Amino acid sequence: MDPKLDLLLRSFTFYISSILSIIRFFLASFHRFKQIPSAFALSDACISLYFRLCGLSPVSIDVDDTTTLHFWATAARNFRPSLVMIHGKCGDSRWQFMYQVGHLSRRFDLYIPDLLFFGKSYTARKERSEVFQAECLAEGLRRLGVDRFSIYGISYGGYVGYHLADMIPDRVDKVVLMSTGVGCNDDQKDELVAKLGRDPKLLLVPRTTDDLRQLMLKSVYRSGYMKLIPDSFLQDYVNVREIGHKKEKMELVDHLLAKSSGAGRSLPVLTQETLLIWGNKDYVFPMNLAYQLQRHLGSKARVAIVKEAGHAVNMDAPDEVNRLIISFILG
Repeated sequence: MDPKLDLLLRSFTFYISSILSIIRFFLASFHRFKQIPSAFALSDACISLYFRLCGLSPVSIDVDDTTTLHFWATAARNFRPSLVMIHGKCGDSRWQFMYQVGHLSRRFDLYIPDLLFFGKSYTARKERSEVFQAECLAEGLRRLGVDRFSIYGISYGGYVGYHLADMIPDRVDKVVLMSTGVGCNDDQKDELVAKLGRDPKLLLVPRTTDDLRQLMLKSVYRSGYMKLIPDSFLQDYVNVREIGHKKEKMELVDHLLAKSSGAGRSLPVLTQETLLIWGNKDYVFPMNLAYQLQRHLGSKARVAIVKEAGHAVNMDAPDEVNRLIISFILG
């Protein structure tokens, strides 16, 4: 399909979904005259409807008696290659993949989980490691009937995806990791935290509009438009998306930054072909970490650098990221 026509169709689909979502919200709330949906609530509903228009449906899977994983999954499987998309620390899967799901859903059967303590996923167990997240995800996918798949993980999702690929190599075809600190040693962790200039938990688990705005500005290189987002919208986002399971989310950050973990020394070498996507303006995980991880993985790994993109390459350059993923996995 011609790229311009493809962009036009995607834009048309998004705007139609937005209009339909707004109508649905007002019709549902019409009998409650005092209840006016906020701008964030409307945007949230638009994104959910857009996912549905892309052929995905929400589904919750009980991994065990105390653990539930929520997915957005392809409703009618077309026996295309399966792609598991794993989000990072901020928000749930819909908000991080909203610029990619339309394009990728036409080439893959998608399975997009909310990691534990994000969205509707939860566990009563005390484990907070990326390995435990990967174990739960492996079981959730098995129960969904997803036998073989490729992985695309962003930032924290890259940590989880890495361990998932190592854990069940016979089920994972290819791996795409984007802007992830997998393999950082303790000294590098200290440098990264010092560079942020504030407690990482205040950024990764934002409590105020300033925390969230700072996270956005440090993650997205082309972030000029974000200065125009009103505080009221950001506050709604914090109240709805970040307020839940705050303690557990902070424990996830603590585990990620824990010293003497030996991550750089004991990190296994994946057997799958692996693509490392990085923005050349990544403020969180600089490019040298991409090449460090490539050296660790050996000849089966390659690096793709996206120019004028920051940590959130999927938001700075979604079309280029989509092309890289499709070419790598289907090539």
